[in-house]
Amino acid sequence: MLTARELSRLSPREVDQVFRSGQVGKIPDGDAQGTAIFRPGSAAEPWLERLVHGLAWQGKVVNANTHYLKNKVGPLGLQAIKADVYHDKSWFDGEPCIVLDYSHTSFVARWVRDEIRRVGPGLYLGLVYLRHTRLLYFTLQFAEPAEAS
Repeated sequence: MLTARELSRLSPREVDQVFRSGQVGKIPDGDAQGTAIFRPGSAAEPWLERLVHGLAWQGKVVNANTHYLKNKVGPLGLQAIKADVYHDKSWFDGEPCIVLDYSHTSFVARWVRDEIRRVGPGLYLGLVYLRHTRLLYFTLQFAEPAEAS
């Protein structure tokens, strides 16, 4: 089973391949633990991840029914910076993905677009774009739903 930590140890080319082979499926739902991945495979990456998680961004809370999410920001993980969530074609490879679109919901992040695909049980790999320039990767780890008995 692939983890956020394992993804951050891969080369950028390998992370791109994982995204390319990811699944789209339904929009995920719930509170997801996030990991920002700036320089996959680098020695500095673990330090950068801890710094960003502790100070700036901790994940997202997605409501699949309303097709909205809010980011968990700051040291306390306050829910802010809303995005529309929908299916569309990826800017990365033209294939289907789940888009997290801030253009109509956030003044601060209006030029940001995230794209995610499922790459493991409850694990989504994301790409962050500012305008049309790809900046970084991130992961979202959702709790897997309990099996129906």
